[in-house]
Parts: sequence; C-alpha cells; structure tokens
Amino acid sequence: MAHEVTLITGDGTGPELAAAAQKCIDATGVKINWDVQEAGVDVMARLGTPLPDATMASVRRTKCALKAPITTPVGTGFRSINVYLRQELGLYACIRPCKQYPGVRTFFKDQPIDLVIVRENTEDLYAGVEFEAGKPETVQLVDFINSLPADRKIKTGAAETGVSIKPISISGSERIVRCAFDYARDNGRKKVTAVHKANIMKYSDGLYLATARRVAEEYPDIEFEDRIVDNMCMQLVQWPELYDVLVLPNLYGDILSDLAAGLIGGLGVAPGANLGPDGAVFEATHGSAPKYKGLNKVNPTAVILSGMLMLRHLKELDAADRLEKAVADVIAEGKDVTYDLKADRHDKSAVGTREMAEAICRKLAK
Repeated sequence: MAHEVTLITGDGTGPELAAAAQKCIDATGVKINWDVQEAGVDVMARLGTPLPDATMASVRRTKCALKAPITTPVGTGFRSINVYLRQELGLYACIRPCKQYPGVRTFFKDQPIDLVIVRENTEDLYAGVEFEAGKPETVQLVDFINSLPADRKIKTGAAETGVSIKPISISGSERIVRCAFDYARDNGRKKVTAVHKANIMKYSDGLYLATARRVAEEYPDIEFEDRIVDNMCMQLVQWPELYDVLVLPNLYGDILSDLAAGLIGGLGVAPGANLGPDGAVFEATHGSAPKYKGLNKVNPTAVILSGMLMLRHLKELDAADRLEKAVADVIAEGKDVTYDLKADRHDKSAVGTREMAEAICRKLAK
C-alpha cells in the first residue's frame, strides 16, 4: 500500500530542492502518493497568506509531510511558518542528526562526528509570547513586573521596552527529555547530555534541568550528564567526539544545531525531523536561500536526507538505508556534487541541484 505524504514545495530554492528530494525518494521504489502543496512568500503574494488552508488540511490528513525551505522575514512580516506548523500540529520534538560523511569539507578529519540534536519545539522564547515596545499592554506588563520585589525589576522605561516571555513547563521538559532517551535507546546511542543555562535562569532552565535529572533515573542503561550552554558550544568545537545525543530547550537547540551542522560541513548536509503524537514534518535545517532561486545551484543533500528520515518514520528502513548510502557514495566520490561539496568552491566541475539528485538516483538503480 502506498504512503500518503504531503510535499510542501516552499519558496526561494525550495521548489528545486523539493523536486530533487521527491525524485530520489521515488527512486528507492517506495510507493508514495504525493500531495503537492504550497507555502511561503510566493503564495503569500497571490493568496494573502503564507500558509493556505489547503496545505494545513493536507498535512492534517496525511500526518506526514516533507517540507522544502520557506523564507522567514527578519524583524517584520509574517511569523515563521516553521514555528507555526510545529506548534499547530503539536510537533514537540525536533530531531536533527549531525553526521559527517566522507568527502564533505570539514575541520575534523581524524574523528568523524555523529551527533544528534533533540530540540524542544513548542516552548521557550520561540513560543511567540511577545509584547511590542510602546503598546499599552506592554507598558502594563512592565509596570506589573516592576511592582514585584526589587530583584525582578525591568530597569529600562516601560514605553521603550519590548518583552518576550520564556515559558518552560515540567510536562514539556519531561516529554522532550524522554524523547531523547528513547531515541538513544532505540538507536544504540550511549549518552544523553542535557544543555541549559540553569545557573542564571533558575526558574525556567532550572526547572528543565531538574526534570531532566529526574527522567534520567528511568534510563539506567543510558549515561546522563548536563552542560551549561555556553560551555557546550566550546566543548562541541574542541571535543565533539565526546558527545552523542544532546537534548535542549527550543532556542538553544536551534543555535546548537547550526553549530553542529558547521562541524560536519555546513547546513547543506543537515536534515531534520519534527515529531509529535499525531504527525511528522521533515525538513532541512537550512533556509530558502532566495538569492539562488532558479539557478539550479544549491546542495540538495539536507532535504534528501530529511526524506531519508521520513522513510525511517514510515518504517521503510531498507529504502532509508539505501538512500543514505547512495547520498554518502556520491559525496565520497566528489564528482557529481554541488559547489559547496567541492574542495575548492570555485571548482567549475561542480554540478547543479538537479544533476546531483540524478547521480544519487543512479546509485540507487545499481
């Protein structure tokens, strides 16, 4: 029986990447009924919304989507579609493997990196509980906070201060930490590291850390430790081989997943999965790179590997293994790869998005 999957084509380079990933997934032989849907700035211009009702209805129906990158305006415009999808669909866990493939340019030649970032998706500063400077409700909030004991006062003026609320709950912390331990156990991983800033934010990150320590007691077969987030950044740059599965609140997870992607060669090879009890959305860690739109230039690996994670989610394990191997083989050969995977980024033998996907398909056909 064929799997029902929503393919969200995105904007910028998204449609090109979506086509490349779809071609490679189909080349595995797995039967998928693709429901192709739109989202992003292009559809916003036509329909007045970056996320049409039809797209949301499709994802709710299939409960499984592969999403190409979508542009998020900086400072103005609509809020992140990525964040909205995660919150609206209850996709509380973001799984971002950061695995080094031979042939990818990286500083770590002698010690291959194989990390997994498990990021909480719905709480923390990304919950979107914000108050704009100068608004009456913001002034009211600042005045209320300043009526509390002195050590909790906001020192700047109420009219000039914007406020973001950082909610972290016991239930949200518990389920993401348990997700990390279950992932470690199911995938033969040995250690989970909880990352936090509990030394400063004692009532939010402190709650998260206390919850993580309590959940860790339920998994005696998995080693557990914790690291303060700024120290964790240094640790990853100096000794990434010491770490296995990292579990983090939302904001830290976003930042460290980009750092870890940099260790393995960049965002172009970093896939992601967003999971919840009623659905899953798979997407690359990187953005839409609109300046390369239509140029057939960008690396399709991250979106294709996100498709690999999707196949694992659909229990098509053999197909997932073959797709990952085909991607790894093409990268290792270094012939049919995009410019960012060449030793010299100006190498004129670099191929385009479409050609790299075709090379991966040829590997699958052997």
